[in-house]
Amino acid sequence: MRKSPKEIEIEKEILNRLSGKPARAASLIFNDAEAQALQNYANIVSIKRLGYNDHGPVHMRKTALNALIMFDLLCQAEIKFCLEEEKIGTAEESKVAVLISSLLHDVGMSIGRDNHEFLGVILAMPIIERTLSEVYAEDIEKKTMIRSLIVEGISGHMVTKDIHSLEAGLVLIGDGCDMEKGRARIVFLLSRIPQVGDIHKYSANSIQKVEIIKGDEKPIRILVEMTESVGFFQIEEVLFPKILSNPVKPYIELYGQVTGEEMRRYL
Repeated sequence: MRKSPKEIEIEKEILNRLSGKPARAASLIFNDAEAQALQNYANIVSIKRLGYNDHGPVHMRKTALNALIMFDLLCQAEIKFCLEEEKIGTAEESKVAVLISSLLHDVGMSIGRDNHEFLGVILAMPIIERTLSEVYAEDIEKKTMIRSLIVEGISGHMVTKDIHSLEAGLVLIGDGCDMEKGRARIVFLLSRIPQVGDIHKYSANSIQKVEIIKGDEKPIRILVEMTESVGFFQIEEVLFPKILSNPVKPYIELYGQVTGEEMRRYL
């Protein structure tokens, strides 16, 4: 199954950030035929059948990359993830959970939009099981903990249920940060007839760049740069709700800026 140049590019970026078990887990999923097929089909359903933006392999890889960047920034700030804080696991194991749930979070879109976060858990489970079995062999305790975190990350990424771990929180925000104009381009070109939901396309098409960097006051700064003020819709209706009730919120600075204008701070 051929991958696009963009998929390959992001995979390389992800692998360059990883070592040990997270790198092994990433390689397994990148080479898992079922995972690739689900990601590809999710995109067909999302774009061609439902008229949404990209929910396929590029988006899921971009979500994972965003989440990993934030993960490393929290580690640099010596923030402990839940497994470590609860003295039942390590940061490496938390990273495996964040990685796998990010890479599979939207496979439920291969069925449809409604409840896709919950349907995705069912579809992803065989991939999760064989990946964790390979990485953690017969360590049933670690497999069980990490699997539960992965399920929380996938099922919680739409803010339809409460999440309680930093690990799952990064999946939500990593997902919300994938809003640059390239993600809206395909559906923007396909649809010329005005319809409900166009505000999402036009606002996303104005987003030039989403930077995730070290903050001045908090560990993570997210800066959304746009060409038109309609892009603030993406921050206020897509990204901000994913942060508001998120365990990661205390560690986030959030800014939006129209090119050439003053920066607007949300957090």
